[in-house]
Amino acid sequence: MPRIVLCIEYDGSGFEGWQSQPHGRTVQDVLQMAVAAIAGHDVAISCAGRTDTGVHATVQIAHFDTQTDRPLSAWVRGVNAHLPGSVCVRWAQEVDGSFHARFSAYARRYRYVLLNRPVRPAILANKVGWQHAPLNLPRMQDAAHLLLGEHDFSAFRAAQCQAKNPVRTLSTASVVRMGDLIVFDFEANGFLHHMIRNLVGALIFIGKGEATSGWMGELLLMKDRQLAPPTFSPAGLYLCGVSYPDRWHLPGEGRIIGTPAIVL
Repeated sequence: MPRIVLCIEYDGSGFEGWQSQPHGRTVQDVLQMAVAAIAGHDVAISCAGRTDTGVHATVQIAHFDTQTDRPLSAWVRGVNAHLPGSVCVRWAQEVDGSFHARFSAYARRYRYVLLNRPVRPAILANKVGWQHAPLNLPRMQDAAHLLLGEHDFSAFRAAQCQAKNPVRTLSTASVVRMGDLIVFDFEANGFLHHMIRNLVGALIFIGKGEATSGWMGELLLMKDRQLAPPTFSPAGLYLCGVSYPDRWHLPGEGRIIGTPAIVL
């Protein structure tokens, strides 16, 4: 039975996350219905990272099994014809049955885009987070550097997080300014529930001068979510990279990266 890999882009502001729900207002629900229309049978689609309500993706990776023989173009143009305008399939590829969108990935990359100006966004509403107070960029950069490497991220996981192990290894934790936008990039072998939004919340807290850069290291050591700042808005969060071993011959030798257009 063929296994098909899809690369999907979506605006998450109109969905209640990725994970299928009885009401059907999720990315997984609309995608499964669109793929089923082309396959001619129900499908179960698994993804690389289950994004929350309001979170976007430029390169979500997903797979499904099908009994139907179709050209790869049908899994792109055909499926897109059945999707809402806020979701599209960018490409499709056939792989062997050992591939799994979630469990075969060895790294994921997320970007958080923050508008830092006194006035809230209008055109970019739901596409960026917003902080009206001026932020100290070097202080946030110093704090982000403390996140690199292997740590217990219990202070930055949601109470409902189901991960058995809170230890993750961050290979990228950067903060740069582009005019009124501040861009946070994170890459790791995996992320906990709400981990990035909690990290961004702490970095903004530090950037406002509410704590020193070294406080980030203290939070890691204390491992207590109640001591860290609140979870920040999902509006500016994008899943924009997933990495796989090159044995499946996916685009980019398995390192699949997309960048939100608003920060190009």
